[in-house]
Amino acid sequence: MSKIKSLDELKKIRESAEKSFNLRATSEDDDRVVLRVGMATCGIASGARETMNTLINELSKENITNVSVTQTGCMGYCEEEPIVEVIFPDKPSVVYAHVDEARAKEIVQKHLKEGILLENAIMNKSFDRVKE
Repeated sequence: MSKIKSLDELKKIRESAEKSFNLRATSEDDDRVVLRVGMATCGIASGARETMNTLINELSKENITNVSVTQTGCMGYCEEEPIVEVIFPDKPSVVYAHVDEARAKEIVQKHLKEGILLENAIMNKSFDRVKE
């Protein structure tokens, strides 16, 4: 790690860290959207850590501030990991299966920004993935 050479440089590092932290924090805001990533052992082994980091980076890049990214334990469908649940206020949640880094970017671009569901990746209420 390089040495910090000025107070301005330290402030930039702090702002960047706060921005990332705010994306992972939960909030009581009425318009807050929550992205819940399955981070049990099965999820992590399937790439959930990379999925979560991609979601955070993509939200930051797009300057989307009304979304919290959180983690949860096992959701009981290990074969479908990494799993991401998208929770909009006053709407049924949507659970996506096999969310790799590309799919995570697609969730941000399509579902969050445009309101378009990624139907070929959704698991229904019984958590059976929609057939492509």
